[in-house]
Amino acid sequence: MSQLLQAAAYGVVQGGLLGLVAVGFSLVWGVMNVINLSHGALAVTGAYLAWLLNLHFGLDPFLALPVVAIALFLFGYALQRGLINLVINAPIFLTLLLTFGLGLVILNSLQLLFNADDRTIETSYASQSLALGTVNVPYGRLAACGLALAITVGLAAVMTRTRLGHSISATGMDRGAARLMGIRARHVYAITFGISAALAGVAGTMIATVGSFNPTTTPGQLTLDAFVISVLGGLGNMYGALVGGLVLGIAESVGGLVLTGTWVNAIAMAVLILTLIVRPSGLIGKAQYSGRVEV
Repeated sequence: MSQLLQAAAYGVVQGGLLGLVAVGFSLVWGVMNVINLSHGALAVTGAYLAWLLNLHFGLDPFLALPVVAIALFLFGYALQRGLINLVINAPIFLTLLLTFGLGLVILNSLQLLFNADDRTIETSYASQSLALGTVNVPYGRLAACGLALAITVGLAAVMTRTRLGHSISATGMDRGAARLMGIRARHVYAITFGISAALAGVAGTMIATVGSFNPTTTPGQLTLDAFVISVLGGLGNMYGALVGGLVLGIAESVGGLVLTGTWVNAIAMAVLILTLIVRPSGLIGKAQYSGRVEV
């Protein structure tokens, strides 16, 4: 029983981190109808940036988050405005190819700069845990989970209570009508992609704090997890990404007690398939941008 409780607790904090990885991916997919296959590469870029800030300036990863988020936002804004926007009206297959190619360029650049060795950001609290009876929860993962929850709630509030959020929602639902209302769709798309890149950078920083990362295997796994969680929770739904991350984290953690090796990775697809059979629109219900009209 203690092993099951420990696995469940680990799954919750790990699921919160996975939800943070997925929320930006889901936002871009829901608003722009772009499946960003470079999302994992952007997260790893944020991890390397936080690692450099810690290595050269001794900056704690949590203090480095604003710098990482701003840098990734600017990079994502420029990437969308100067490149992805050129094929935004093309069939989704072309955007898949473009973002896949972008991911390869980013990852190969990182590998040339830093090689393929595993790295981590060492902190004084990484090895310390909060004891809850027989269950131990690492402080780093607990803080990352709390941050994921706060960011998800904050982003949902921005989307529903601010003019920028309303502009993003309107553009995602009906781009033509949004333009008639004076909304600059190209600028909104760039901001949306920038927010997604910033969130990916924050998630990458947290991953570097609680575990290891490298430019070869980590990005692909993060992109796959983000894809599964976005569909699992409900496309374009901020809370859906968090709930999907928690479900996936708990399923993989508990499943790891009885399965070993690569079989654990199959749990993600099994959970996704079962969920889609019961609820094709995802756990949270109808996707926020399912009524989008393309113009």
